[in-house]
Amino acid sequence: MIDRIFLAHPRSVGESYGEHAATATRFGVAMIVGGAACIVHAVLPQLFARTASDTVKRLYAQMKARQPAFAQDKPAFQQPEWQLEYEI
Repeated sequence: MIDRIFLAHPRSVGESYGEHAATATRFGVAMIVGGAACIVHAVLPQLFARTASDTVKRLYAQMKARQPAFAQDKPAFQQPEWQLEYEI
């Protein structure tokens, strides 16, 4: 049970529990900071115009670099086919 809850996933991505916790924490903090910048940008559009999108791009690139098999998969987010036909 302990192995399944705490160790199986980190092991599946080639990390120890501590390494995985540190990486996940770093990613989480970056997402919180990027999200906060996005909220400030919503109120004051002249501030943090690219911070959230740059954060997402940087984290995605880091994720792809960490997991070679991930780079060969389809993108995690794809625009639905119906949106490709129409301008939104």
